[in-house]
Amino acid sequence: MNTQAAVTYETKRSVAQITFNRPEQRNSMGKETMAAFETVIQQALEDKTSRCVIITGKDGHFCSGADFKGDLFEMKDTLPHEYLYSTYKPFLKLLQLDVPVIAAMNGHAIGGGLGMSLVCDMRIASEESLYGANFARLGFHSGMGISYTLPRLIGLPKAMELLMTGRLIKGKQAAEIGLVNDAVPQQDVLEKAWTLAEEIAANAPLTVRMMKRSVMQGLNLEIEKAAEWEAKNQAITFTTEDSKEGIDALLTKRKPHFTGQ
Repeated sequence: MNTQAAVTYETKRSVAQITFNRPEQRNSMGKETMAAFETVIQQALEDKTSRCVIITGKDGHFCSGADFKGDLFEMKDTLPHEYLYSTYKPFLKLLQLDVPVIAAMNGHAIGGGLGMSLVCDMRIASEESLYGANFARLGFHSGMGISYTLPRLIGLPKAMELLMTGRLIKGKQAAEIGLVNDAVPQQDVLEKAWTLAEEIAANAPLTVRMMKRSVMQGLNLEIEKAAEWEAKNQAITFTTEDSKEGIDALLTKRKPHFTGQ
């Protein structure tokens, strides 16, 4: 394991752990993290011994979403919606894993960070950490398939409420509405995820993989198609004055003033 990499991969007792390893950046999604995650997810896809995968973040940070301070949104030599979809693709590859995936959300998961957790099969949250899709507060469309996954997890009315308000909720409430499987104190999140993963790994691996496939086919999941549609709408909203205002307000820590332009 390369401990200096932006994302690390390690295996133990038939369980693989993927760890976001840029806590000084709150494990945000920048170009370095995207490239590292793509490398790591390929390792996971080729791993024939692990029976469950855990995704977590280092030092009490799970994934704070897009890195607006970096160069992630410098769209060069490609159409905006194609570029935006390409930023989701490394994380959407989680859908290709045939073993169960658990998000050990030991810190905030916001925007794309939440979206990534929603394509996992199970989620363990930190009671006091914040979770939500804050896109409306930033002035641009949701991404990572959130508009598809969220209503299917918590129901249409509650999903609409969270998407339209951009509200962030604590882990305890996330568990109450079914967004996550369980919420525990922050220091216990990873241990809880490992206990669950090892319980799964103790079962017949072929049966577990086949049951996961049956569940997904039964739900007729088309998250990637939804993410492509979102990318087109996100590209449009990125060109608005409201989007510029929302991102600037986030970076300068002030309340945005949206004009509808």
